[in-house]
Amino acid sequence: MAKLYFNYSTMNAGKSTILLQAAHNYRERGMVPYLLTARLDGRAGQGRIASRIGIGAKADTFDTADDLFTRLAGQLAQGPIACVFVDEAQFLTPDQVWQLARAVDDLGVPVMCYGLRVDFRGELFPGSATLLALADEMREVRTICHCGKKATMVVRMGDYGQALRDGAQVQIGGNETYVALCRRHWREAMDDCPALRD
Repeated sequence: MAKLYFNYSTMNAGKSTILLQAAHNYRERGMVPYLLTARLDGRAGQGRIASRIGIGAKADTFDTADDLFTRLAGQLAQGPIACVFVDEAQFLTPDQVWQLARAVDDLGVPVMCYGLRVDFRGELFPGSATLLALADEMREVRTICHCGKKATMVVRMGDYGQALRDGAQVQIGGNETYVALCRRHWREAMDDCPALRD
Protein backbone atom coordinates (compact mmCIF):
# COMPACT_ATOMS: atom_id res chain seq x y z
CA MET A 1 0.00 0.00 0.00
CA ALA A 2 1.36 3.42 -1.00
CA LYS A 3 2.30 5.88 1.74
CA LEU A 4 3.50 9.46 2.14
CA TYR A 5 6.83 9.53 3.97
CA PHE A 6 8.66 12.47 5.51
CA ASN A 7 12.36 12.04 6.23
CA TYR A 8 13.44 15.16 8.09
CA SER A 9 16.50 16.55 9.80
CA THR A 10 18.68 19.59 10.12
CA MET A 11 21.36 20.58 7.60
CA ASN A 12 24.20 18.21 6.75
CA ALA A 13 22.56 15.01 8.02
CA GLY A 14 22.78 13.14 4.70
CA LYS A 15 19.15 13.37 3.51
CA SER A 16 20.12 13.66 -0.16
CA THR A 17 22.57 10.75 0.18
CA ILE A 18 19.80 8.54 1.60
CA LEU A 19 17.38 9.64 -1.15
CA LEU A 20 19.90 8.89 -3.90
CA GLN A 21 20.73 5.47 -2.41
CA ALA A 22 17.03 4.55 -2.17
CA ALA A 23 16.42 5.65 -5.78
CA HIS A 24 19.45 3.61 -6.87
CA ASN A 25 18.01 0.55 -5.12
CA TYR A 26 14.79 0.88 -7.17
CA ARG A 27 16.75 1.22 -10.43
CA GLU A 28 18.92 -1.76 -9.56
CA ARG A 29 15.77 -3.90 -9.31
CA GLY A 30 14.48 -2.72 -12.69
CA MET A 31 11.94 -0.27 -11.22
CA VAL A 32 11.53 3.39 -12.17
CA PRO A 33 11.90 6.09 -9.50
CA TYR A 34 10.81 9.66 -10.24
CA LEU A 35 13.00 12.35 -8.66
CA LEU A 36 11.92 15.93 -7.90
CA THR A 37 13.80 18.82 -6.32
CA ALA A 38 13.11 22.48 -5.67
CA ARG A 39 13.88 24.71 -8.66
CA LEU A 40 15.02 27.47 -6.34
CA ASP A 41 17.96 25.39 -5.03
CA GLY A 42 20.43 25.15 -7.88
CA ARG A 43 23.57 24.51 -5.82
CA ALA A 44 24.11 21.13 -7.52
CA GLY A 45 23.07 22.51 -10.92
CA GLN A 46 19.54 23.01 -12.18
CA GLY A 47 17.54 19.80 -12.19
CA ARG A 48 20.05 17.82 -10.16
CA ILE A 49 20.10 16.26 -6.70
CA ALA A 50 23.59 15.88 -5.28
CA SER A 51 25.12 14.83 -2.00
CA ARG A 52 28.13 16.30 -0.23
CA ILE A 53 29.87 12.92 -0.61
CA GLY A 54 29.91 13.31 -4.39
CA ILE A 55 26.97 11.28 -5.75
CA GLY A 56 24.13 12.82 -7.75
CA ALA A 57 21.27 12.21 -10.15
CA LYS A 58 19.12 14.11 -12.61
CA ALA A 59 15.74 15.26 -11.32
CA ASP A 60 12.74 17.23 -12.47
CA THR A 61 12.17 20.48 -10.60
CA PHE A 62 9.17 22.08 -8.93
CA ASP A 63 8.34 25.58 -7.83
CA THR A 64 5.46 26.95 -5.80
CA ALA A 65 3.13 27.32 -8.80
CA ASP A 66 3.31 23.66 -9.88
CA ASP A 67 0.40 21.24 -9.36
CA LEU A 68 2.24 18.10 -8.31
CA PHE A 69 -0.80 15.82 -8.49
CA THR A 70 -1.26 16.75 -12.17
CA ARG A 71 2.48 16.35 -12.78
CA LEU A 72 2.55 12.86 -11.24
CA ALA A 73 -0.64 11.77 -13.02
CA GLY A 74 0.99 12.84 -16.30
CA GLN A 75 4.19 10.94 -15.51
CA LEU A 76 2.22 7.80 -14.60
CA ALA A 77 0.29 8.04 -17.88
CA GLN A 78 3.64 7.67 -19.68
CA GLY A 79 4.62 4.54 -17.76
CA PRO A 80 4.88 3.02 -14.30
CA ILE A 81 6.66 4.81 -11.46
CA ALA A 82 7.67 2.68 -8.49
CA CYS A 83 8.27 5.59 -6.12
CA VAL A 84 8.43 9.40 -6.12
CA PHE A 85 11.37 11.01 -4.31
CA VAL A 86 11.16 14.71 -3.35
CA ASP A 87 14.33 16.47 -2.20
CA GLU A 88 14.26 19.88 -0.44
CA ALA A 89 10.67 19.13 0.64
CA GLN A 90 10.66 22.08 3.04
CA PHE A 91 10.13 24.26 -0.06
CA LEU A 92 6.81 22.58 -0.91
CA THR A 93 3.73 24.68 -0.29
CA PRO A 94 1.03 23.26 2.00
CA ASP A 95 -1.18 22.79 -1.12
CA GLN A 96 1.59 20.79 -2.81
CA VAL A 97 1.88 18.50 0.21
CA TRP A 98 -1.87 17.86 -0.09
CA GLN A 99 -1.35 17.17 -3.82
CA LEU A 100 1.32 14.59 -2.97
CA ALA A 101 -0.98 13.00 -0.38
CA ARG A 102 -3.70 12.82 -3.04
CA ALA A 103 -1.23 11.15 -5.43
CA VAL A 104 -0.53 8.52 -2.77
CA ASP A 105 -4.23 7.95 -2.08
CA ASP A 106 -5.69 8.22 -5.58
CA LEU A 107 -2.82 7.16 -7.86
CA GLY A 108 -1.35 4.52 -5.54
CA VAL A 109 2.24 5.76 -5.84
CA PRO A 110 4.48 5.98 -2.75
CA VAL A 111 6.01 9.42 -2.16
CA MET A 112 9.17 9.87 -0.09
CA CYS A 113 9.93 13.46 0.93
CA TYR A 114 13.28 14.59 2.35
CA GLY A 115 13.74 18.01 3.90
CA LEU A 116 14.45 20.30 6.78
CA ARG A 117 12.03 20.48 9.68
CA VAL A 118 12.88 23.96 11.03
CA ASP A 119 14.61 27.09 9.79
CA PHE A 120 17.47 29.02 11.42
CA ARG A 121 15.01 30.76 13.76
CA GLY A 122 13.66 27.44 15.06
CA GLU A 123 10.38 27.83 13.13
CA LEU A 124 8.74 25.16 10.99
CA PHE A 125 8.80 25.59 7.23
CA PRO A 126 5.17 25.62 5.94
CA GLY A 127 5.81 22.56 3.75
CA SER A 128 7.43 20.69 6.63
CA ALA A 129 4.58 21.59 9.00
CA THR A 130 2.07 20.14 6.53
CA LEU A 131 4.19 17.03 6.01
CA LEU A 132 4.36 16.52 9.78
CA ALA A 133 0.56 16.72 9.82
CA LEU A 134 -0.15 14.47 6.81
CA ALA A 135 2.69 11.95 6.46
CA ASP A 136 1.84 8.31 7.02
CA GLU A 137 5.36 7.69 8.29
CA MET A 138 8.07 10.04 9.54
CA ARG A 139 11.74 9.31 10.05
CA GLU A 140 14.36 11.53 11.59
CA VAL A 141 17.73 11.53 9.82
CA ARG A 142 20.22 12.28 12.57
CA THR A 143 23.39 14.30 12.66
CA ILE A 144 25.46 15.65 15.53
CA CYS A 145 26.38 18.98 17.05
CA HIS A 146 30.06 19.84 17.66
CA CYS A 147 29.49 18.71 21.29
CA GLY A 148 28.47 15.20 20.19
CA LYS A 149 24.75 15.53 21.07
CA LYS A 150 22.06 15.10 18.42
CA ALA A 151 21.70 18.25 16.31
CA THR A 152 18.08 19.35 15.89
CA MET A 153 18.56 23.03 15.04
CA VAL A 154 20.55 25.11 12.59
CA VAL A 155 22.05 28.60 12.71
CA ARG A 156 22.64 30.86 9.73
CA MET A 157 26.05 32.49 9.89
CA GLY A 158 26.73 36.10 8.91
CA ASP A 159 29.73 37.42 6.99
CA TYR A 160 31.81 37.71 10.17
CA GLY A 161 30.94 34.32 11.68
CA GLN A 162 28.12 35.55 13.91
CA ALA A 163 24.76 33.73 14.20
CA LEU A 164 22.02 35.72 12.46
CA ARG A 165 18.72 36.14 14.27
CA ASP A 166 16.62 37.62 11.51
CA GLY A 167 16.26 37.55 7.75
CA ALA A 168 14.22 35.77 5.12
CA GLN A 169 13.21 32.22 5.99
CA VAL A 170 14.74 30.92 2.76
CA GLN A 171 18.36 31.57 1.87
CA ILE A 172 20.07 28.88 -0.16
CA GLY A 173 23.41 27.81 1.23
CA GLY A 174 25.50 24.97 2.53
CA ASN A 175 28.33 24.58 5.04
CA GLU A 176 29.48 28.14 4.36
CA THR A 177 26.13 29.49 5.56
CA TYR A 178 24.60 27.03 8.04
CA VAL A 179 25.80 25.09 11.09
CA ALA A 180 23.81 22.25 12.69
CA LEU A 181 23.62 22.42 16.50
CA CYS A 182 21.89 20.79 19.44
CA ARG A 183 19.16 22.91 21.03
CA ARG A 184 21.41 24.03 23.89
CA HIS A 185 24.15 25.33 21.61
CA TRP A 186 21.57 26.86 19.24
CA ARG A 187 20.09 28.74 22.23
CA GLU A 188 23.57 29.99 23.16
CA ALA A 189 24.22 31.11 19.58
CA MET A 190 20.83 32.83 19.41
CA ASP A 191 21.31 34.55 22.80
CA ASP A 192 18.97 32.06 24.53
CA CYS A 193 16.11 32.84 22.14
CA PRO A 194 12.68 33.75 23.69
CA ALA A 195 11.25 34.70 20.32
CA LEU A 196 14.77 35.74 19.30
CA ARG A 197 14.84 38.59 21.80
CA ASP A 198 12.76 41.12 19.87
